[in-house]
Amino acid sequence: MFLKYKVDIPVVPGKLVRKNRGGHTYIEYEYDRIYDPAKQYTYPKRASIGRVDPEDPTRMTPNENFLKYFPDAEIPEEIDRSERSPYLNIGPYVVLQKLIRDTKLREILGEYMDEKDTDFLLDLACYSIIEENNAGQYYPDYAYEHALFTPDMKIYTDSKVSDFFRKLKSEQSVVFLNSWNKSKNKRQKIYLSYDSTNKNCQAGDIDLLEYGNAKTDAGLPIFNYSVACDSANREPLFYELYPGSLNDISQLTCMIDKAHGYGYRHIGFILDRGYFSKANLEYMEKNGYSFLIMVKGMKDFIREIVIENQGSFENSRGKYIDRYDLYGTTVRHLLYEGDAKKRNIHIYYSDGKAYGEKQEIKQKIRRLKKYLDGCVGKECVAFGPEIMKYFYLNFEKDGKTLKLAEENTSAVEKELSLAGYFAIVSSENMTAREAIELYKSRDASEKLFRSDESYLGNKSMRVYSDEALSSKVFIQFIALILRSRIYIALKEKSEKMLKRPNYLTVPAALKELEKIVMIRQLDGVYRLDHAVTATQKTILDAFGLNEGNVRYQAKEIENLTEQVRKTKEKKRYGKNEKKQRTNPGIQD
Repeated sequence: MFLKYKVDIPVVPGKLVRKNRGGHTYIEYEYDRIYDPAKQYTYPKRASIGRVDPEDPTRMTPNENFLKYFPDAEIPEEIDRSERSPYLNIGPYVVLQKLIRDTKLREILGEYMDEKDTDFLLDLACYSIIEENNAGQYYPDYAYEHALFTPDMKIYTDSKVSDFFRKLKSEQSVVFLNSWNKSKNKRQKIYLSYDSTNKNCQAGDIDLLEYGNAKTDAGLPIFNYSVACDSANREPLFYELYPGSLNDISQLTCMIDKAHGYGYRHIGFILDRGYFSKANLEYMEKNGYSFLIMVKGMKDFIREIVIENQGSFENSRGKYIDRYDLYGTTVRHLLYEGDAKKRNIHIYYSDGKAYGEKQEIKQKIRRLKKYLDGCVGKECVAFGPEIMKYFYLNFEKDGKTLKLAEENTSAVEKELSLAGYFAIVSSENMTAREAIELYKSRDASEKLFRSDESYLGNKSMRVYSDEALSSKVFIQFIALILRSRIYIALKEKSEKMLKRPNYLTVPAALKELEKIVMIRQLDGVYRLDHAVTATQKTILDAFGLNEGNVRYQAKEIENLTEQVRKTKEKKRYGKNEKKQRTNPGIQD
């Protein structure tokens, strides 16, 4: 694969050969020689390293072999393209520039990075949002046809992207998180929604990679990644990277300490069921933090509380929560043996959830029964706890051969009777309605995690060092901040409309905005192709923008690209004039 820039042909006497093929001249590099003793002849071993530039025989377009055999060669930072794409997408740029200004990201990043690096980082973040990709090798193609934040809208190579990942220091992300959280209002109580995920990776040079409880592709080493989000503003606050062997429960105490270090005092935590443990609850209370947490897997003590309250609220209109189509009630109860005080346990019942769970239970019993029927008459190893829970097993006299499997109807009926119920525990006094509404606000963090993998290209990190991993996660966190702002603005706009259109999702809105383009005409000047459509106006309005903002930004881009074009022409004219003075026989 040819790279997207040109380099000087290296000077290595006796090692380079030019060969013509298909109308092009290729450079082959002799990297070894093999002597054949039988024929008493030496065979050269060569590899193609590039293609000669037809306009300049001293330069060539290199391929990947060039980087392999000439790793110390000077690589240009900027792609040698005389022109951009004739179609320049500016719609997403207009929106993202507004969001970057609102969040003051450029000012915060500029505290410890120069303008060039700050703008390049923002371009990489926007690239992952718009293209839903984080692969550095495709960034030049994106930059070729999109408006950029980098000075003069320079198009950098994929090598420059890789160098930038290695250049960023982990302390820069620490300083950013300190500044980002310093700017937040800490006077009012906020609830932090905290969630984590793990990512598989097989690169061998990343220290965080360890074997742990992988959620997908079990058996591969992983690293863990978590984000704390303000549930009210639905905004990411800080993130963590930690070794793959650590589980969610053990890491939570470190996150609580970090929240304290960022200056958050009057806060509560909204947590998923994976963080439910006695140690975590005690640690949060010790630090003065309240919590709201889903109970993991309908634990035995919750089952008993549900059974005690069954029939008391499931059809009561006073207990009905219309927004979520379920019923809820609150009881006070000790959570575990030795607990110092009673907690608020909010019990919920949903008809729709009950139907779905009952169908799952029936299918599970049917599947287990079919499996056991196939085991009858055979010697069997020990069965799992699930089978022992739902079936009575009878064996032959040898104690090994399965004779009969009978369903434990009472156990199945009890499981069916608990379908549709779930519980949330809160440390503060609140109603069942308040608890479910507060817990549902954590949907923001769950959507952030889904967008991180699905819409920012982070299912695969594509890195091979700790520095690159740290840098890429940092850039993706910036992208996460911006994408969450896009999501919130579009959602609020959609909720205000009588009929919710399908173009107010983030992917659909960005796709529609990409239709706002500037076209380069015969005079070399970029101009807006057409007026903003009604659909595009609706999307822009969600961000407080209008057609006037688009036209103003288009004019700014027109002036910038025209200035860059004239500067390049002036440089090109100067070079040609110098050539003619040094060699009058050369004509432009």
